[in-house]
Amino acid sequence: MTIRRLISTSIRATIISLLLVLTAAPASAQLKFFALQKDSIPVFRGFSVSFDMVGAGMALFGDRGQYEAGLRLNLHDEWFPVVEFGYGRADCEDEVTKIRYKTSAPYFKVGIDRNMLKNKHGDNRLYAGLRYAYTSYKANLSRPGLMDPTWNWESDYNVQDAPCNMHWMEALIALDVKLVGPLHLGWSARYKIRLFHKDGDFGKTWYVPGYGINDISKFDATFNVIIDI
Repeated sequence: MTIRRLISTSIRATIISLLLVLTAAPASAQLKFFALQKDSIPVFRGFSVSFDMVGAGMALFGDRGQYEAGLRLNLHDEWFPVVEFGYGRADCEDEVTKIRYKTSAPYFKVGIDRNMLKNKHGDNRLYAGLRYAYTSYKANLSRPGLMDPTWNWESDYNVQDAPCNMHWMEALIALDVKLVGPLHLGWSARYKIRLFHKDGDFGKTWYVPGYGINDISKFDATFNVIIDI
């Protein structure tokens, strides 16, 4: 077992264990975990919109990436239900084999973050969160013609619009820093775990919109511009 697979297995087991502990805990303990601090601050504190600059930069200047935005609801500066949605794309050609892979599709994520700082109402926040994500996409795979040594004709390979989909989970740690007024900057480190997937009939797809390079699990990061509303 490789070190990477061992780390992935350990993190996956930790996440599952935490979820089992929360669900198996007595009702009183669960309510205490999800309870809000008692003070004079109202429960509803507004919401914010965010835009990921890392994925957008990759999409603009590279052969793959995504444009992603998010909407986060603020409950007492403690709990933050989140919806994220985006559009991922890839158009890549292998320099050696000349095989070209192309896909593009929207995706969405839904989840929740918790502010882990003791001072919940400060300007800066440290989040721990979870996401469930899904995308349905079509993959295209092509290769230029190769000369058949037996029949002496060119044979090419071309797959168009093969239907695929993927469900995955994301566990994240994120930092939100206030700059001025409603403007914030945020960084997040994410661990993605593939749950269920359907690849095309031609075999494993190379890139999944919103997930990235197709693998059992992977690490990812975002850099967000955030505006409070």
